[in-house]
Amino acid sequence: MSEAEPPDVIEDDDASFEDFVAGSSARLFTMARLLTGGHRAEAEDLLQGAYERAYRRWGRISRRADPERYVRQMLVNASVDRWRWRRRHPETALVISGPDPGTADTAAAVADRDLLLRGLAALPPRQRAVLVLRYFEDLSEAQTAMVLGCSVGTVKSQAARGLARLRDGTSEAGARYSGAREGDGAP
Repeated sequence: MSEAEPPDVIEDDDASFEDFVAGSSARLFTMARLLTGGHRAEAEDLLQGAYERAYRRWGRISRRADPERYVRQMLVNASVDRWRWRRRHPETALVISGPDPGTADTAAAVADRDLLLRGLAALPPRQRAVLVLRYFEDLSEAQTAMVLGCSVGTVKSQAARGLARLRDGTSEAGARYSGAREGDGAP
């Protein structure tokens, strides 16, 4: 605590940060799950790290018009850092298991979400990030390029490749599913 800053300002910042976390955690956690390919523990770690960094800078961040956008950028940057680290240390990469779906979903919705998360997990990190930012976060190509620090052309090509791989993966999974049903004697 500095002499220029009275104690009640720090307490207000803490309360403000707690309110921010309470209001943004569901959206940011969903984004973190998508960035990690549906792996819950990794998403929790990613979000926790972003919140930790945001807390240290909360005095500056809270004065922004949209602090969630700033923290979302921190989340994407942390995810990119994670990919880079894993690329340099492939021996420590974790095996990603399937997501743990919520209990309130119907079986079809759970299967669709599982298929999507498995498809995202199978994509290279940059393609996954482009698809999450473009279609989940609804950013434009230019905004996505700015967030990832690449060109608009790279965003377009990575999105096209990622969507093609997702389509191929879902059609193969659908063929395996229908083949298994036919082989089991199911109607």
